[in-house]
Amino acid sequence: ENVTLLYKLYCLTVMTLVAATYTVALRYTRTVETELYFSTTAVCITEVIKLFLSVVILAKETGSLARLITSLKENVFGSPTEMLKLSVPSLVYALQNNMAFVALSNLDAAVYQVTYQLKIPCTALCTVLMLNRTLSKLQWFSVFMLCGGVTLVQWKPAQATKVQVEQNPWLGFGAIAFAVLCSGFAGVYFEKVLKSSDTSLWVRNIQMYLSGIVVTLCGVYLSDGAQVLEKGFFYGYTYYVWFVIFLASMGGLYTSVVVKYTDNIMKGFSAAAAIVLSTVASVILFGLQITVTFFLGALLVCISIYIYGLPRQDTTKIQPSETKSSKERLAPV
Repeated sequence: ENVTLLYKLYCLTVMTLVAATYTVALRYTRTVETELYFSTTAVCITEVIKLFLSVVILAKETGSLARLITSLKENVFGSPTEMLKLSVPSLVYALQNNMAFVALSNLDAAVYQVTYQLKIPCTALCTVLMLNRTLSKLQWFSVFMLCGGVTLVQWKPAQATKVQVEQNPWLGFGAIAFAVLCSGFAGVYFEKVLKSSDTSLWVRNIQMYLSGIVVTLCGVYLSDGAQVLEKGFFYGYTYYVWFVIFLASMGGLYTSVVVKYTDNIMKGFSAAAAIVLSTVASVILFGLQITVTFFLGALLVCISIYIYGLPRQDTTKIQPSETKSSKERLAPV
């Protein structure tokens, strides 16, 4: 579909603001709130909101209530095999989202935002292995540059002087490492499922979010079951916590829009801008002290994101191909 440059910029601006605000707001709720809420319940509610929004968008796409019900019967409730297939990324995304809470409980938002860009090399590796796509030498160079930048950021992490809670940087970095592995695998797996049929993106989202609700409820029971029964499902929830949940829900849906309508260069600028905004916000809100290694590492990460996104072809569209294998090789990372 042809869309204007203004619309692309709008999508990327919203995505950038959501990504930056989400990390800062989540960090705030995990370090400032006196009554700490259960992160597993927040992840579960996020899945519920995503499911509701996806149903609303599918209803608009189908055009009538009768067509919506028919689509749900055929593609969701009448396709247990497809539901089982989508339960895989549901489980992995649930683990990833919970790891984000662990990471931002132990690392500053700016450090998290930079380190989380390790999802790019992880996604690239999964794409090569699962979709049989090749990367250019320049892209591999940018991957190593990004890893070097993250290493510099973690070498001597910036300190936040206004955060008084006890933190474990090694636990935070371990959580990010696990989250980026989950992000890379789940993203490529979901992309492969999308390209295996002509099923609507929003139908696939509904299938995934239904599975996600079941998975996250199991996570609530296994991780915080006794405390949730004692204190309540919404214990510790404030307006800030609901704001974080809202951002997480919108961020997941806007990612689909950005992937559909923009190219890798514009997404690279968005990621770099989110890093800058998170850093500025961390300095103001948490008293983050920028070190030389952090600055150089963040700069290397921003440059590598831009280099990685330099396309060998137009990435806003996937050209038709004669064979299935060649079609998969054109899949964007």
